[in-house]
Amino acid sequence: MVKKILVIEHISEARNQFLEFLKVEGFDTVGSENAFVGIHKALHESPDLIICNMMMPRLDGNQILTTLHQHSSTATIPVILIGARANPTPTEYRKAMEFGADYFLSQPFTLDELFRAIAICLEKRASLKHYYAGMQFKQIPESLDADNKDILVSPNSILPSVPKFKEIFDFIEANYDRQINLSEVARKFGYSPTYLTSLVRTMTGKTLYSWIIERRMAEARSLLLKTEKPVNYIATKVGYPDTGHFIRQFRQFYNTTPKMWRNMHRSISC
Repeated sequence: MVKKILVIEHISEARNQFLEFLKVEGFDTVGSENAFVGIHKALHESPDLIICNMMMPRLDGNQILTTLHQHSSTATIPVILIGARANPTPTEYRKAMEFGADYFLSQPFTLDELFRAIAICLEKRASLKHYYAGMQFKQIPESLDADNKDILVSPNSILPSVPKFKEIFDFIEANYDRQINLSEVARKFGYSPTYLTSLVRTMTGKTLYSWIIERRMAEARSLLLKTEKPVNYIATKVGYPDTGHFIRQFRQFYNTTPKMWRNMHRSISC
């Protein structure tokens, strides 16, 4: 299937060269002379990849990325940013990665380098599509009520298995009992919090913050059922130094307090 590439470039000569080179290589091409038209075309043309000049007028490449990641239909389209300088600073490169660029090319670059970047980005996207097309989530019998479903699920199987986010979810699994937050996780793995929230929600149906809370709640349920430890001890063990905060969050999930939940489910198991 022919891949469609959108080129967002305000310099007409450069844009036309990109489009010509891409057509010769067999790609379907769409060009845009400014950021706003480019965003509109991304939303309506559904390209497989976007090539964007970092130094676009009015909205720069990072601002374009931020806008694209706010829409579910464009949040996962790979973007190659073209830097304006031959030697970008580490800060410029890191900032582009934080805003969600999939590849950063500094000028000047060869056609081989461009097509290698395109191949890498398209291959990554194809791998993700293939994974999700064949992925089957473990199902718990529908006859069970919501509370009993929660009991049957092992805490360490709560987090989703997503190749793109394996290191991130492994980090959460290892650190959910600390006071980690979205900003800390995003910085550690080179994302902006906004972009990471959008991307994880698009791919898993929930935000990263929601997954952190669910992992803590799963461990709390396990400790409530398997131990006699008091609620304040359990709160600390699952990352809540403030017991009141833990109780309020638990109540939001289960419409009851941890102590009442423990009593109710222990009486059911007996």
